[in-house]
Amino acid sequence: MTQLTESQIESFAIQIFEHLGYKSFYGPDIAPDGPNPLRASFEEVVLKESLCKAVQRINHELPAAVCEEAVNEVLRIASPDLLANNEQFHRMLTEGISVSVHRDGAERGELVWLVDFDHPLNNEFTVVNQYTIIENGRNKRPDLILFVNGLPLVVMELKNAADENATLQSAFRQMETYKETIPSLFTYNELIVISDGLEARAGSLSAGFSRMMAWKSADGKAEASRLVSQLEVLIQGMLNRETLLDLVRSFTVFEKTKTEDLKTKITTIETVKKVAAYHQYYAVNKAIESTIRATGINRSCDGPMRESPTNYGLKDVSNQPIGDHKAGVIWHTQGSGKSLSMVFYVGKVVRMLNNPTIVVITDRNDLDDQLFGTFADCKQLLRQTPVQAEDGEKLKSLLSVHSGGVIFTTIQKFQPDDGENVYKTLTERSNVIVIADEAHRTQYGFKAKTVEVKNEADEVIGSEIKYGFAKYLRDALPNATYLGFTGTPIETADINTPAVFGHYIDVYDIAQAVEDGATVRIFYESRLAKVELSEEGRKLIESLDRELETEEMNDVQLAKAKWTQLEALIGSPARIKNVARDIVTHFEQRQEVFEGKGMIVAMSRRIAVALYDAIIALRPQWHSDDLDKGVIKVVMTSSSSEGSDIVRHHTTKGQRRLLAERMKDPDDELKLVIVRDMWLTGFDAPCLHTLYIDKPMQGHNLMQAIARVNRVYKDKPGGLVVDYLGIASDLKKALSFYSDSGGKGNPTEQQEQAVALMEEKLEVVQHLLHGFDYHLYFTADVSQKLSLILQAEDFILGLDEGKKRFVNEVNALSKAFAISIPHEKAMTVKEEVAFFQAIKARLCKFDASPSHKTDEEIETTIRQVVDKALVSDRVVDIFDAAGIKKPDISILSEEFLLELKGMEHKNIALEVLRKLLNDEIKARMQRNLVQGKSLMEMLETAINKYHNKVITAVEVIDELIGLSKHIVVQDKAAQALGLTEYEYAFYSAVADNESAVELMGKDKLRELAVVLTETIRNNASIDWEIKENVRAKMRVAVKRLLRRYGYPPDMQMLATETVIKQAEMISAELIETKG
Repeated sequence: MTQLTESQIESFAIQIFEHLGYKSFYGPDIAPDGPNPLRASFEEVVLKESLCKAVQRINHELPAAVCEEAVNEVLRIASPDLLANNEQFHRMLTEGISVSVHRDGAERGELVWLVDFDHPLNNEFTVVNQYTIIENGRNKRPDLILFVNGLPLVVMELKNAADENATLQSAFRQMETYKETIPSLFTYNELIVISDGLEARAGSLSAGFSRMMAWKSADGKAEASRLVSQLEVLIQGMLNRETLLDLVRSFTVFEKTKTEDLKTKITTIETVKKVAAYHQYYAVNKAIESTIRATGINRSCDGPMRESPTNYGLKDVSNQPIGDHKAGVIWHTQGSGKSLSMVFYVGKVVRMLNNPTIVVITDRNDLDDQLFGTFADCKQLLRQTPVQAEDGEKLKSLLSVHSGGVIFTTIQKFQPDDGENVYKTLTERSNVIVIADEAHRTQYGFKAKTVEVKNEADEVIGSEIKYGFAKYLRDALPNATYLGFTGTPIETADINTPAVFGHYIDVYDIAQAVEDGATVRIFYESRLAKVELSEEGRKLIESLDRELETEEMNDVQLAKAKWTQLEALIGSPARIKNVARDIVTHFEQRQEVFEGKGMIVAMSRRIAVALYDAIIALRPQWHSDDLDKGVIKVVMTSSSSEGSDIVRHHTTKGQRRLLAERMKDPDDELKLVIVRDMWLTGFDAPCLHTLYIDKPMQGHNLMQAIARVNRVYKDKPGGLVVDYLGIASDLKKALSFYSDSGGKGNPTEQQEQAVALMEEKLEVVQHLLHGFDYHLYFTADVSQKLSLILQAEDFILGLDEGKKRFVNEVNALSKAFAISIPHEKAMTVKEEVAFFQAIKARLCKFDASPSHKTDEEIETTIRQVVDKALVSDRVVDIFDAAGIKKPDISILSEEFLLELKGMEHKNIALEVLRKLLNDEIKARMQRNLVQGKSLMEMLETAINKYHNKVITAVEVIDELIGLSKHIVVQDKAAQALGLTEYEYAFYSAVADNESAVELMGKDKLRELAVVLTETIRNNASIDWEIKENVRAKMRVAVKRLLRRYGYPPDMQMLATETVIKQAEMISAELIETKG
């Protein structure tokens, strides 16, 4: 049977690269000692000669000496901080290297380019496999490296799809090891790719595993078939020559976040390198193409395109006329990186359209600050520093330039003076691009409306005509091109958004985002039954919603009578106490299962404060007057006229920034925030897992708010929206308009679905334990509980594939349970789930492979809900748990083996012994091929006999104890022969043949082993095991020795191969001990 191997997957990838126009080299061939050396030493990670030639070709108008100095500057990068080195290189690569050239009797500044970005095919693309790198004495060989002009821009680690232990996680861990052991390679890295041949993920140098993303389209026009391997799609779609260079130049940012320690006043800057996901890349390139069309500049953009909005039944921007100044709308669901897409767009459009002026518009100050912060963190890609316009005058002065500038402002700045219907023109330039965040908002309208004019006594004294802000925006910037971004779709009845911005450019909806792992699912739970609200109150809330929206926009004052009515109903002390009590209980139960953070949305400042006081009355320890302390905070602004109770919660912009940092930090004690409308859009805290809504919300506002909990964080199973006001009908309306607008996927799932899944999985696990009565566990003391866990484990191990089935089912149950908490049905079974988790934890301790960690995707970090004794040291220690004294000297000592034999739970004894022997034999196989192989065969034979019911657990334990003693005897044999560990390994290789032992005798074989060891040590060189010419030379030397010592001729070929294999296994040690 032909098995799929890692080297076949490697060859498959190389073939695709060759088809894309890459040259391919085999690492040892271009090594310093290879037939076609392209590097001077194994320490060199850059192919210097290739780089020098390419740089001189690209910069042919510059002197060769200047080009060589630029190359040397690239090779000199060497600070202790890997990410800082990488950022320095990235700047050199994308911005050019500044040099001074003497021309016409004067010094002139010029740029040396390492890569020709404008003509991608004018560069040399090479794929190299098995490229050995030695750094600080450590030898590593990544599977594939992609070189562009000799620079190692992409590192790929491939695993075997047919090997269940060779997972994406193991590839990622291997890559992390490379970063530690050969960091110089990653100074020049732009992308990291991991794959098992089928699945494939790519990410930046600083990306964690959850941020490694698949690339779903090979051509940008349609999503690839699921029957095509992700590796093939990723290579063709992401690593083709044009796209790779486009990603490096225009879609990579080093996002910098400043954090100030309040106590020490020390500011730290954290840098994260981010590369665009496939949906961002294709959407931005489509937006660039549409902008070029809308501005009327006759210029083409060759960027590949993504799936057309017409596939969603939506109008496509491509049907719009040239020069209409409507670039279109990008609908990318919240949490999928919309802000960063805007950064990528601005970075590229500034270069493509010769530095136009960019005006970024939001509709709220806090949104303006958040988006501005993201742009300011990525100013390297923008090649300029963004600025905020505080007022109309500042905006006008910023627009008075001929080109350039990235300006942030709010839509409200475009309000004409009182009594005016026309906003003054700020500039008539056509090289202005207006980008609107959340472009669907109602204020982007042209329509005129008549509003009442009142005097100070609130009496109507007349009326005036007012227009939507879109009209004033067009007055101010008549020749600008408009581009909209939105996280929620445009309502079908909305005629304003298409009139201002045009139709859709690109759609990336919730279904796609969840499937890609860009966001997590959101679950909905109604808590109305827990906190009653009268029918009268519901009706009042519904009627008031429209006015509340206008109150947020500060256009009208709320009627005092209605406010008083509302306060009496929603903000009644009894109800506030009920809500507070329920939130505290609910949140604490959530925290027991999955630690994270929560946000409470209150409908007014007064209620927010009252809710805070009620929660603090229940949990006084959560309160702190210090901004940097306390478990709960209110995030809002207030005016001095609102009373001392409210004013004490007032926060400035700087204070809110600090609270935001605390909220985003999973380790900070701040776990709950109460907001009215701050942070409901734009705020991004991945560890936020629960949103409590006690405020009437509809449409976009509701969709925006629930998206606060959909961010990916570690193994967060999903976000939960808890409803105290009966927003279910509003949610249904918002969702129906979402699907009517072409969106695929349900944005929220009823918690009942999770509960139903949990019950189904619970039944499966209970069925696995059928015949074992574990109900005594729940009333037992700690000692009995530990004993019952062992008994249950013994029972599971006695089932056919019991361990594998039980672990998988409990993982599935745990995930459903985490989302179901604190539903009543989940709370009633939490002790049972905790018991099953304890058994699973015990079974996992006996994992046969010590280096293989549990799959992070399956293994949800559910903490034990009950019985903290289960996670005490007594249980964590597998020997203590199994009732075995931890052996002092050797796992195979006589005393230890006897203790195992006397154990009550035979299946556990067998599992412990099997694991220990397996680990021991695997360690020996790394050193001694023949000995390790025969021991592993003995172990597998014994275990197979047991599984096939040929022998009992007691009998197999006896066989394994015999095997243990055999290992001890073998250890003494090397000493008796007077051989070192390596010499004995070669002795085993040549003595693995009875006729040779009889014919030659042990002494002669011993002498042959010593000479063999020395011969192989002298012939071994770096990478010899993958260099066919050196292997051939080694084979000849071994055959000569075997002939010289009279080894049986008919067995010489087999012995030669065994010796060579043994040499491969310990080649690194042999080279180290050389000389």
